[in-house]
This record gives sequence, C-alpha cells and structure tokens, in this order.
Amino acid sequence: MADVHECSKLKVNFLREKSKSIAKRKKLLSSDYIIKKRQPFDTKKKRDKDIFITNKTNFKAQLKKCEKLLNNGNFEVIIHGLGSTIQKACSLALQLKEIHYGGIELDIKTSTISIIDDFEPLDDNIDYETINRNNSAIHIRVYRKFSISTLKYQE
Repeated sequence: MADVHECSKLKVNFLREKSKSIAKRKKLLSSDYIIKKRQPFDTKKKRDKDIFITNKTNFKAQLKKCEKLLNNGNFEVIIHGLGSTIQKACSLALQLKEIHYGGIELDIKTSTISIIDDFEPLDDNIDYETINRNNSAIHIRVYRKFSISTLKYQE
C-alpha cells in the first residue's frame, strides 16, 4: 500500500505537470499561431444511423432527422455527443423515448476521447506545436423494443 508521503508526492507531481500543460497552452494562445483542431471522431467510418450532435445544429432539426431514420425502417440510431454537447445528446435521446411512449430503449456509453490541437505558426521562425487534451464523450444507442411490422400486424 502506498505511503501517505508518496501519495502527496504524486499529487504534487500531477499538479505540476497539469500546470505546465496549461501554461504551454496559454503561451501558444497568446503567440502568433493559428489553431487547427483535428476531428475527434473518424468521419470516414460514419454510418447512416450515426448522428453527431453539435452546438450549431438546431435541436428540432436533429430530432426530425432521428425520427426520419427510425420511421424509415432503421432499427437503431446512435447519437454521439462530445464535451458541451453531452447534455444536448441526452435531451435528444430522452425526447425520442418520450415521443415513442416507451417503445424505445436507450443504451448509454461514456468515454474519454483524446483531441489533438495543431498550432501552426504565422512566422517561419517559430516551431510547429501540437497539444493533446482529453474530452468527455457520450454514445447513446436508441433502439426499438419491437419492430414496426409486429405492431401493424396486431392492429
């Protein structure tokens, strides 16, 4: 078991490393750099049933898109949210569940995604820099408990 003294050393080292990366980021932000953020999700592997939530997209438009996918025979829709859009992704999934009167189930997974920021210098004398940072993500699988054809047959 770790000693109390060792734990305090680890905490101090962690805080020191964290403050170094924050200081480096502040230095880069105040310098002559252009920030280019890489895409956190691989958009080449995007399927039709994947919905990526953004702060810029209208909530009702995203809701209609999910509804359209579910009504056109798709068994499931996967909603992805990153960082500040986690709350919006959860709201969207719960709204879908409410609209379908509990005929939809949710399977929720959370993860941490590594994001890479590229700092391209405006001046040729300055070095190219990259910073890795972590961000929370949520992946909500919205799926039907039963198929629509079963409901139509029972009516």
